Amino acid sequence: MLTSLSNPRLLPSHILPFDQRHPVLHRSPSITAYDGSGSRDGDRFRALSLKRSGFLSVIDRAMEEEEEYRKARAEVQRKGVDVEGYSIEGISVGGHETCVMVPSLNVAFDIGRCPSKAVHQDFLFITHAHLDHIGGLPMYLATRGLYNLKPPTVFVPPCIKEDVVNLLEIHRRMSQVELKLDLVALGPGETYEIRNNLVARPFRTHHVIPSQGYVIYSVRNKLKKQYAHLKGPQIKKLKLSGVEITDIVLSPEVAFTGDTNSDFILEPRNADALRAKILITEATFLDDENDIEHAREHGHLHLLEIMEHAQWFRNKAILLTHFSSRYKIEDIRQAVSKLQPKLSPKVVALTEGFRSAY
Repeated sequence: MLTSLSNPRLLPSHILPFDQRHPVLHRSPSITAYDGSGSRDGDRFRALSLKRSGFLSVIDRAMEEEEEYRKARAEVQRKGVDVEGYSIEGISVGGHETCVMVPSLNVAFDIGRCPSKAVHQDFLFITHAHLDHIGGLPMYLATRGLYNLKPPTVFVPPCIKEDVVNLLEIHRRMSQVELKLDLVALGPGETYEIRNNLVARPFRTHHVIPSQGYVIYSVRNKLKKQYAHLKGPQIKKLKLSGVEITDIVLSPEVAFTGDTNSDFILEPRNADALRAKILITEATFLDDENDIEHAREHGHLHLLEIMEHAQWFRNKAILLTHFSSRYKIEDIRQAVSKLQPKLSPKVVALTEGFRSAY
């Protein structure tokens, strides 16, 4: 940690203020103009100037380092991000845990190790059965029971529902706890109404085991085109007579991929995920040490693939998650800065749980 420059008593010795180590710098010496003849006064003047510039450069570097430290500390302490009117919180560290929450929608995507705030989300969407994404499920259910919260609705890919049922039965027998929930097997092509103005639909993703993402849609009624020219009283009269005057319009708000390789981008049926207001997707690998082939082999995305397919993203914002734990916050920030000019959507990184180089 770099010591604060605001308190001279705390400064390291190599950047003490000038008057504590070199009082001569604060005097007003009588300086004779250097005449180029190699006079002693000229040599002293040049030496003094060089020494002064050297100390200034040390302090400039120290101030730059402290500014970097402040940025890194703020990044480490930051909880969640605000994008396109939504506050999104959570933690997503590749291979360790993933749980991303959108509190205003009352939803959590994957449960990771069950972070405390996730307990208060009534709808939980599980993308696949790897433990860093589903491992906290029993704890999520047990804690909600402890707090006397209503049983949550938990969505899972249909192919793992039976295994989830068996898993929870084991935990019930071991812990003698009820673990209440409404377990819903929901697959691509199906729709679930979360509330009267919000629905969810899964979409296909490509991981090393069965997986799926989810799109959350807002629902609104829009006046049919053939009635757009009518005035208020006329529209009201039609409505009272039983005529259906509106169409139901679904607008994709938030899409979450979970773990996947880049093939999901090219799936025609995944168009809504790529035009959702916010796309939350992974970028496990960022550098050349683990290339695209390595990422695909393990069912993940490489940052270069997001650049490669930039033209397909019509989202307003992209939230990158699931970075490998080998990266520091500064690595992630640098990678995002390179990616942003290639994409029209705003790109943000979820970095909670990652360490800083500082």
